[in-house]
Amino acid sequence: MPSFAARYNGITGSAIREIFKIIAQPGVISFAGGNPAAEALENGRISDLAREALAEDGKRILQYGGSEGWPALKEAASAFLAERGVNASPETLLPVSGTTQTIDLLCKALIDPGDTILVENPSFLGAFQTMRLYQAHLSPIQTDGDGVIPDALEDAIKSAHPKLVYLIPTFQNPTGVTLCVERRKAIAALAARYDIYILEDDPYRDLRYSGETLPTIHSFDQSGRVLYMASFSKLISPGLRVGVVAAPPDLMRKLVIGKQSTDLHTDQLSQAIVARYLSQGFLPGHLAELRALYGERLRRMLDGLDRMGLEHTTPEGGLFVWGKLPKGVDARAVLDRAIQRKVAFVPGTHFYCDGGHDETLRLNFSNSDPDTIDRGLDALAQVI
Repeated sequence: MPSFAARYNGITGSAIREIFKIIAQPGVISFAGGNPAAEALENGRISDLAREALAEDGKRILQYGGSEGWPALKEAASAFLAERGVNASPETLLPVSGTTQTIDLLCKALIDPGDTILVENPSFLGAFQTMRLYQAHLSPIQTDGDGVIPDALEDAIKSAHPKLVYLIPTFQNPTGVTLCVERRKAIAALAARYDIYILEDDPYRDLRYSGETLPTIHSFDQSGRVLYMASFSKLISPGLRVGVVAAPPDLMRKLVIGKQSTDLHTDQLSQAIVARYLSQGFLPGHLAELRALYGERLRRMLDGLDRMGLEHTTPEGGLFVWGKLPKGVDARAVLDRAIQRKVAFVPGTHFYCDGGHDETLRLNFSNSDPDTIDRGLDALAQVI
């Protein structure tokens, strides 16, 4: 029997994807994924934009395209980012097939087997899977309620000599924590001081329901070492698989070459749809609707967790709340029993690059209406 590549050793697949097999069953209340609400997906508007795009430019859309991306999307994305304090010209942007592809392309360009990537602890488990497939060594950075601690990051840089630092600074996945402004400035300064790439993954930035919007880490970058990654999955559609990454020219060329051998180019119809969505001004109104919808769901979940007496974070936006079970209670055992009551979540241990923390769990609120959130939390409380 042929042997598999060594890069697959110890890779078991996404824990969330395995849970998805469970939540596909009828009647299951899912706090597990990071899905937008079904009512937030504008299938009618997307259908209209697709027809417009194909009617006006269908021959070009249906043909092979450039790996560098659909020009209209790059123009629209540049304007979108400028409104958020990210100075990125179209030439510095690469459209990607979901932002997970950015991590894949960066690993392809930067990581040799055994190289270190610094990650928040906990952090997005999907990123871990990609990094580990490139045989990277993942090293955790100490965090607290204000995000990554800059002194801890500097110590980790000095000791681990990483090729890349991966951060989700705003409404972090999985905790919902937001990195404070002072630390954003300090982290940008560390990128310059140690000449190291920092990937700022910022898909939840526009999903703020209270508090003040904070400047990006990228906005403080003077060295060209902070890469900025934006996604339209949570804002427009995850199924279109469209995001963009801003990178300096030397690295951009490597990313383009890597993309040529991965998928040649991101789906052109999807790029054209997102470009039209942005350029025709639909996003501001849609964001207002999302903030009202998700803000109420977040409040309902936080109220329910308070009634349960469960320790938790209190995010001002995003899609997730992080919880901590009573001492000695394993979230994986709770999940097994919760599934019997038709409720699902993700045990927190999967979000730690070094495992452990068995008493933690991640809860998503965007994909359940307020009454469903109440019912799901009541069932979860009974299990606990």
